[in-house]
Amino acid sequence: MALKIFELDPSLESVSGQIFDRINGYKWWKEELVKQEGGIEQFAEGYKTFGFNRGEKDNVKGAFFREWLPNAKQVFLIGEFNKWENTTALTSEGFGRWVVFLPDKEDGTPMVPHKCQLKVRVETPEGQMIERVPAWTKLAWQDHTTNLFNGVNWEPAKEDQYTFVHKRPLNPDNLKIYEAHVGMASVEAKVATYADFARDVLPRIKRLGYNAVQLMAVAEHAHYGCFGYHVTSFFAPSSRQGTPEELKMMIDTAHSLGIVVLMDLVHAHASSNALDGLAQQDGTDHCYTHGGPKGHHTEWDSKIFHYTKYEVLRFLLSNVKWWLEEYKFDGFRFDGITSMLYQSHGIGKGYTGGYHEYFGDDAEIESHIYLMLANDLIHSVLPSAITIGEDVSGMPTLCRPVEDGGFGFDYRLAMAIPDMFIKLLKEGTDDAWDMGHITHTLTNRRYKEKVIAYCESHDQAIVGDKTLAFWLMDAEMYTGMSIKTQPQASLVVDRGLSLHKMIRLLVLGLGGEAYLTFMGNEFGHPEWIDFPRPENGWSHDKCRRRWDLAEDVHLRYQFFQAFDELMQACENRFKWLTSEEQYVSLKDNKDKVIAFERGGLLFAFNFHPCQSYSDYQIGVGWDEPMRCVLDSDESRFGGQNRLEHGHVNVFPVLGGFKERPHSVKLYLPARTAQVLVKESVLQGGIRILLAESFLAGHGLTSADGVVLQLETVKDGKKEVAPMKFEGGCVELAQTSNATFALVGPTGDILKCGASKDELFRVYFPGDYTISGKGYLENTPAKDEAIGAVEGQHRGTLRWRQVNHFPLQAAMPGFPMES
Repeated sequence: MALKIFELDPSLESVSGQIFDRINGYKWWKEELVKQEGGIEQFAEGYKTFGFNRGEKDNVKGAFFREWLPNAKQVFLIGEFNKWENTTALTSEGFGRWVVFLPDKEDGTPMVPHKCQLKVRVETPEGQMIERVPAWTKLAWQDHTTNLFNGVNWEPAKEDQYTFVHKRPLNPDNLKIYEAHVGMASVEAKVATYADFARDVLPRIKRLGYNAVQLMAVAEHAHYGCFGYHVTSFFAPSSRQGTPEELKMMIDTAHSLGIVVLMDLVHAHASSNALDGLAQQDGTDHCYTHGGPKGHHTEWDSKIFHYTKYEVLRFLLSNVKWWLEEYKFDGFRFDGITSMLYQSHGIGKGYTGGYHEYFGDDAEIESHIYLMLANDLIHSVLPSAITIGEDVSGMPTLCRPVEDGGFGFDYRLAMAIPDMFIKLLKEGTDDAWDMGHITHTLTNRRYKEKVIAYCESHDQAIVGDKTLAFWLMDAEMYTGMSIKTQPQASLVVDRGLSLHKMIRLLVLGLGGEAYLTFMGNEFGHPEWIDFPRPENGWSHDKCRRRWDLAEDVHLRYQFFQAFDELMQACENRFKWLTSEEQYVSLKDNKDKVIAFERGGLLFAFNFHPCQSYSDYQIGVGWDEPMRCVLDSDESRFGGQNRLEHGHVNVFPVLGGFKERPHSVKLYLPARTAQVLVKESVLQGGIRILLAESFLAGHGLTSADGVVLQLETVKDGKKEVAPMKFEGGCVELAQTSNATFALVGPTGDILKCGASKDELFRVYFPGDYTISGKGYLENTPAKDEAIGAVEGQHRGTLRWRQVNHFPLQAAMPGFPMES
């Protein structure tokens, strides 16, 4: 039977020989690991053998310590427990393994206690004694007297170990990632902690509408300024932000909010720092890495793993399984895999799509095999896991399942998109933007291979580069953002705000099957990232996030954030990212207009700097009137409110136009964007259910006695209308948005875990379930919704009993969070 990849792309047959080289290599390893280890999952449990592991020897309890040091002549375990002396020798087991059994003391306490710092002292083949941090250490701490790192035996008492409480969230089909760095996630000029992030940032991520957080710099790295990309201890979470138990707490908190947690996994290379990391672990340059020039990345000054060396493969695959099982990560972004795919590491190469660029002498087959094995393992251990490949080359089959002949990634990053926008802003004027080029770049992706679209990531935020907001507004990011001193925005700020919103909506709408932003970029963060270093006096001032700016009602940063929040809420409700229906109906370079259909929605953009259009006709594929649900010109987004008419009035459908069976006429003000939905989709009001997970978190077994307190407006005054969850559901008929509180049977407030003021907010008509720690899901979960039964209701559920409540005076538009 032909592999699926050849059915999807018959032209791959021309390079099938090299494709089968990696497929056959993958199959050989799978079979070999079954014979030698019992299978790949058992093989990937090296952490149960290497490092510290409790056990018995001759009926004596204690701990085994084991390391792989194939070229060592002697090995000693040294540390605080033996005053750093050569009194604890390891014995060779063969195959490069060294082991020592450490019996417990007479009082039953371990010889090497919890939090004990240690290293291995190794005699090299040349007879030199060197000290190394154990490769399999579960934690590493910096000795501030030497600035070097030591391994740490992390074995807290059972009562001090964190126990996960919350289930992993389901894999979101409309994946929207908030890329974050825990250490720099504080308003204060300091290294933020896992506890800080759990308390301050995770609720913010959920409130903004993102359903995944991608954590950078998780594994220990001696140099803070490397952004976590020069890893020194692969099994140890970064100690600057807290303890391993606190990291587990943070991940569990994310899960309680329905947020998937992805780890930035760096297996493309290792730090060249031999004193703190893996390089020259046994005194040679070919222990975990290739020796000689093949083992050195010249541009990164780092070391390249020998991916198909038996114990190196065990180390890397075990590392993957460790983070999944010990810390409950939900998947990985594999960093820098272009470097892995090619022997040249992609240095000095350009990729235009020709298959000769991907296959041939430059292909690094051993890395290809490793990536297939890693993806196979991840999806075997955790079928719901998400894997993302950061590849700039566009390698074919990267995001096809392993069983189809692909590499097994779920998504790739659409790295050409941010490059395009930076080039447009850097090199040309607005009237020179080519609408055809923009739409081509946004839609140019391989069939059946999902991509994550983004306007900018951390790469554009670091010192020496510029974010979109900086390219758009430059110095006026500092001088032109005050509403108090400058009620009328300058031309520069007005342009910047308009284009910033439009670009983000365009990318979310057309650029891929998922979306990503780097923390702070959603509100146009005005400062670059500059890690503490000698040149800046070791300052953390530019290594933080100014969340306070977006919350200040006197600053225009609030408008960037308000738009991003509603844009994400709109996608969460209508879920166009899940739709394969995508049709660009218009890319008019003269008028600077782009229009496209996706998931039953119409998106219209007018990028012209100064020309507005009345009754602008756009072809559509459906015969239904439409209404505007989101536009970038609303006053709460810093706009001029020129499109308000479309929110309360429907646009009638007209005859066919430009190869589309139907059409609509719209008002398109200059530098604005709008999203329209079929009027029928907006009917039926809002329905609210409570999930078992939410109720259980408040000690409740049912929704009986829970009251929804709906905010309404009557005669210009706010009022509260109490409504009971009779039958497990409240229906708010004839309304398109709602702000409400929940009160428990004893009168206590059941808080929204993602809100600044404990209130829940719904911005669009539809069905919503409140789950977990108090967050809204747009589609009721059948296994959790209290009071729901199988049946016909909007294609999902019907309710046993509902409350109908037409608002006496609904607020126009959608409410904005105060």
